[in-house]
Amino acid sequence: MRAKYAFIDATDIEMPGYFGIKAMCRWSGVSPSGFFSWRARVPSARARRRVELTALVRWSFERSNGTYGYRRIHADLTRRGVAVGADLVRDIAREQHLVACQPRPFRTTTVPGDGAGAPDLLGRDFTATSPGTRLVGDIT
Repeated sequence: MRAKYAFIDATDIEMPGYFGIKAMCRWSGVSPSGFFSWRARVPSARARRRVELTALVRWSFERSNGTYGYRRIHADLTRRGVAVGADLVRDIAREQHLVACQPRPFRTTTVPGDGAGAPDLLGRDFTATSPGTRLVGDIT
């Protein structure tokens, strides 16, 4: 029921008065009185706590520049005195699409060996006194 009520509410917010709430309730198979009762209901303590924890998880993730996964976020929050389980942190991070990205250190992949390349016969001096005396080439 909650999903149907949320869909009707979201549709009414995006397109107010376009379909009509009573018509959408009839199409969804729910009663209009149940929808209006659901809309007027105050969020439960559990829902309010989850909103607060979502903000804290997002804050910890952004503070780490997106490198903390759910385990480190959980450790960060418990270190700050927030009582929360690792599974709940994982669920919230998944709902918020928070995916950790660990930057990899730069590693040189190719190292020229000894004597690699052609010998430098010109000594890096490319000036010529007359045309055709110093010819150089490049393979690119």
